[in-house]
Amino acid sequence: MDIGFIGLGEMGAVMVANILKAGHTVRVWNRSPERAQALSAAGAQVVATPAEAFAGDAVFSMLADDAALREVIDSQLLENAPRGLIHVNMATISVALAESLAHAHAERGLNYVAAPVLGRPDVAAAGKLTIVAAGPAEAIDLVQPVFDAIGQKTWRIGSLPQQANVMKLAVNFMLASAVETLGEASTLLTGHGVAMQDFLDVITSSAFPGPVYQGYGKMIAEQRYEPALFKARLGLKDVRLALDAAGTISTALPIASVVRDSLLDAVAHGEGEMDFAVLGQVSARRAGR
Repeated sequence: MDIGFIGLGEMGAVMVANILKAGHTVRVWNRSPERAQALSAAGAQVVATPAEAFAGDAVFSMLADDAALREVIDSQLLENAPRGLIHVNMATISVALAESLAHAHAERGLNYVAAPVLGRPDVAAAGKLTIVAAGPAEAIDLVQPVFDAIGQKTWRIGSLPQQANVMKLAVNFMLASAVETLGEASTLLTGHGVAMQDFLDVITSSAFPGPVYQGYGKMIAEQRYEPALFKARLGLKDVRLALDAAGTISTALPIASVVRDSLLDAVAHGEGEMDFAVLGQVSARRAGR
C-alpha cells in the first residue's frame, strides 16, 4: 500500500519501521523533522507538510494527545485531502474529539477509522501490538495489511470510531488501577518486613499472572522508574480522559479519581517523565518511607 504516517514518537517510529519491512510505501511527517530523517535510511519518504502525507491509499496518525491532533489535523487539511482517503488515527484521544473527527471526515467524503493500540514501545518494535479498531468495515478491510505489519491481532469492536477510543481508555484505566494497587501493596509489605519480590513470585504464579503484575511489579520491587516505557504524565492524561468520558454519561469512576490524584502527586513531585510504576514511590512517600 501507499500510505502516509504522521507522528514519529517512540511508538510511531517503530511502527513505521515494521510497515516498511512489510514492503509498503510510507511517506512520513513529524513536527520535529529530525525524527523523520532517521527513518529515511530505512526507506521512508520524508515529506515537508502533513498535506503531503494525506494522500495515497491511507494516512495513519500517532500523535501525543488531543491538542497535538487538533493542531495538525485541522479543517484545511481535511478540505484539501483527496475524497475517499482513509485516515487511521492510532492515538489515545478523548471520546469527544473522536466523535468530532468522525463527523468532520464524513462531511468531506473521507473515511475515518480509530485504531488505538495496546502495548508499549518494545511490543510495538516486535510487531506484536494489539489493535482495537472501529469505523467503516470496508475501510478497515483495506488497511488490514498495514495492521498485520504492526500487530499480532486486530479486534473490530464497532462501526462508530469513538467506540475504539472508549475501549482503549477503559483498558488504560484498569492498567492504572493495577499499578496503583501494586504500589500500595508494596508499601504495606515492606512496612511489615516482607520482600516485594517474594510477594510477586506468589501472586504471578497464582492469582495474578500476566505482564502487568510481572512487569510493573518488578519495576516497583526494584524501585526502577527510568527509563520510562510508559510515562506517568501520559497515564494521567488517559485517566483524565476516562473520567471525562464517564462524566458525559453520568457514570462515577471512584477508583479512577484515586489513581488520578496519585498521578497528580507524581507530576507535582517532578516524576511525570518517569514510568507509570512510579506510583509505587508515590505510595511509599505517603507512608513517610
